[in-house]
Amino acid sequence: MKSQLINYVPLVEFLGSVLGSHCEIVLHDVSNIEKSIVAIKNSHVSNRKVGGSLTDLALQILKEKSYLEKDFLINYSGKTKDGKIVRSSTFFIKDDMGNVAGMLCINMDISAMVETRNLLDEMIQGVFSVSPNGLNLEGKNLESASSPIEDLHTSIEDLTTSIILKALSEMEIPPDRMSPEEKMKVIQRLSEKGVFLIKGSVSEVAKHLKTSEATVYRYISKIES
Repeated sequence: MKSQLINYVPLVEFLGSVLGSHCEIVLHDVSNIEKSIVAIKNSHVSNRKVGGSLTDLALQILKEKSYLEKDFLINYSGKTKDGKIVRSSTFFIKDDMGNVAGMLCINMDISAMVETRNLLDEMIQGVFSVSPNGLNLEGKNLESASSPIEDLHTSIEDLTTSIILKALSEMEIPPDRMSPEEKMKVIQRLSEKGVFLIKGSVSEVAKHLKTSEATVYRYISKIES
């Protein structure tokens, strides 16, 4: 663990105890993507543990270096592997040069609140959908209206596979029918997401794209040139 992160370890325990069992607190060391979690409190929220990996959003932040322009991100949505909806915030722990050394994340399980909101919306919609003046109120489903932008996976393998499958789904065409240009587009998207920062990801991408590792490396070289 980087020395500047040591002082944040007690803060994980403190925040987790103060905010309650519905709030997961996670400390990431970004120098080790595959095993970035160095401290966690209330891990039952996502079922992750010490030694777990970064998230897809964190990978993208590292790739784009967006931490250089801000010190934190707040109130974005996420989803755990078992479907819990969370509201997340991340504080960037930086070194003297402004580079990110770690991330302190708060993930609040709001699943019960979302279910309650959806139930109320359904009741309100049912009551007011037809009224004397023709008023038509449509309820909003919080989960569908605001798609989660972060997935909290329990393993680096699950994270890698999830990002790859999302990129492939955007193409709406099977890999074995893709042209070289279309496969290049997938590689471009995966690069933007930071997938190739993960060890062994090239092999996994090649398997899903139905191509060779050498071809994937060639595409990456063209993108980065």
